[in-house]
Amino acid sequence: MTRLSDNAVTILRKRDYLKRDAAGKSVETPDQMFQRVANAIASASGTYGEDVAGDARDFHRMMTRFEFLPNSPTLMHAGRNGVNQLAACFVLPIEDNLEGIFGTLHDAALVLRTGGGVGFSFSRLRPRGSLISTTGGVASGPVSYMDLFDHMAQVINEGSSRRVAMMGILRVDHPDIEEFIVAKAEGKRLTNFNVSVGITDRFMEALKKKTTYGLIDPHSGRTVRRVLASTIFNLIAEYAWKVADPGLVFLDRMNTACPIRHLGEIEATNPCGEQPLLPYQSCNLGSINLAQFVRVQARNDDWKKSINWDRLERVVRLAVKFLDNVVDVCDYPLSQIDEMSKKTRKIGLGVMGFADFLFRLGIAYDSNRALTCGRTLARFIERVAREESIELGKSRGSFPAFAGSRWEKGYPAMRNSTLTTIAPTGTISILASCSSGIEPIFALSFTRRNILDIGKTELVEYNDEFSRQLRLRIRNRKRYQAILQEVARLGTCQTLDEVPKDLKRIFVTSHDISWEWHVRMQAVWQGSVDSAVSKTINLPSSATVADVAQAYREAYETGCMGITIYRDHSRSQQVLNLGQPVSAEGNVRLAEPLIQDSSLKIFPNGEGNGNGHTKDQNAQMVVSNGDEGLCPECHSILVFQDGCSSCPNCSYSYCSVG
Repeated sequence: MTRLSDNAVTILRKRDYLKRDAAGKSVETPDQMFQRVANAIASASGTYGEDVAGDARDFHRMMTRFEFLPNSPTLMHAGRNGVNQLAACFVLPIEDNLEGIFGTLHDAALVLRTGGGVGFSFSRLRPRGSLISTTGGVASGPVSYMDLFDHMAQVINEGSSRRVAMMGILRVDHPDIEEFIVAKAEGKRLTNFNVSVGITDRFMEALKKKTTYGLIDPHSGRTVRRVLASTIFNLIAEYAWKVADPGLVFLDRMNTACPIRHLGEIEATNPCGEQPLLPYQSCNLGSINLAQFVRVQARNDDWKKSINWDRLERVVRLAVKFLDNVVDVCDYPLSQIDEMSKKTRKIGLGVMGFADFLFRLGIAYDSNRALTCGRTLARFIERVAREESIELGKSRGSFPAFAGSRWEKGYPAMRNSTLTTIAPTGTISILASCSSGIEPIFALSFTRRNILDIGKTELVEYNDEFSRQLRLRIRNRKRYQAILQEVARLGTCQTLDEVPKDLKRIFVTSHDISWEWHVRMQAVWQGSVDSAVSKTINLPSSATVADVAQAYREAYETGCMGITIYRDHSRSQQVLNLGQPVSAEGNVRLAEPLIQDSSLKIFPNGEGNGNGHTKDQNAQMVVSNGDEGLCPECHSILVFQDGCSSCPNCSYSYCSVG
């Protein structure tokens, strides 16, 4: 198999991916883990009279070459005794009565403890102050019940090896929408939730016309008051600017795109927003590493000749079969989820390594060529995945809800109700040593800590392709090392005169790229993805509330299903250590490395003193004092990408699915 990095091996051991004995010691190698998963998932093929051994061999090869990896619950649980819950994403409904609320609270606890992320819509709950006829009291409103769910999640967190992830959504026309928008303003409330406002087309039309819209009591159906759409929209933008919450999900667009609308209405998504799901629906995810399919660097504009399209098609087909098998092998935490998941057979095939893919082709992320690459890849993967699902539908049978679905009208069969998505890939992209999802890289260099040797050794790592290309251009070793040291200090090469201009143009980071290009790239992928896209729209600290509002408008107008923004410095914690330590007094000084080579430097912990936070004003992402922005597991600095906070060092992720 392709060699795993030392950090990846440590993550597999530390996070219970590998089997353990009674004493808690790992008793399988990474290759054995992949073989265990391959065998378990291939076993479902026998149900259909197919070649189990052949599928297991193909699945194992695909994973050990890091061409494709499934979501973490599948890697952790497949083929092991005990929990065999392999799906990543769930949505549970909440009814407007005490029995319904606490019933969902119970169900959510059962799902969360198995490692799945859960989304909820609180929009059915009557607003604060409403009369409760059975008791004569008044309702406390949906946000108060979100506090209850948040506390439950915290209890689950304390006994789990994976952090709980939840999404809370409230429709924009709910009377308590203002309270919901500002709920996370202090940073101490709803800490286990991502929150998004459920935007309707009617609201966006009122915003465009500069008119009012109605806030509707979901219990009575009455319009309780009218408010200017711009007032609510500006409040959303203001708090997203301040604290990066709430995001937006475009509910009407999600329902219009849903091919199984005869089964109900989509009210919520999974925690990172890439999976709009019906109540009790689930989805298992997997991602293709695009960087593995680049054969040679592109010449001129003919980048397509650099791609191994035949191998990519083969992997897409295998991945669809793999994920379809997961639906059968998975033991779901609730009978309602089991029924709905097998009725719809929803899968989520996505990608990772897109930024590395572009680097290897010599294409800048913020360019029309990159948009063309994204559009071409998304269309190719969607087409091949659909073809494979049709073939599986013919041989295995269409998903049970096929009759009445959109697919019934134009297709002879379809195995899966939906096929593609773009999900966060925190852990699996670290295992595959590639960039996350369709995100640009967050820095050309960052400080990595040994997660089992906290505080003693730090590694300053550089992007492999950047350091390779720079070495080809800068022959003098001392000059080359000096440039790398500056890149380590800044995280970017954009302000360095010594770096050739053509390399600067290609090797851009998330904060070198304007928000407009982030939105365009998300929209390009969304155009050929039948679920949704999880991506962060990065803005500099200098961005205004008006910029945030415009980004939200652009996302809607370009066809996105939702949007998450992160303005640098918009939270009390900072999200990334770009490399250079500072002293206790805050003065930057360069430490002599213990080891130097073209790919990394190792610094003794004492060098530079301070807390490892850079205060350089040229840095694209800077950190604040204190531990609020530190990973709770390895104490490295968190990065905000793929729509959620994650640790590039140990793979800790708020969203917790990749």
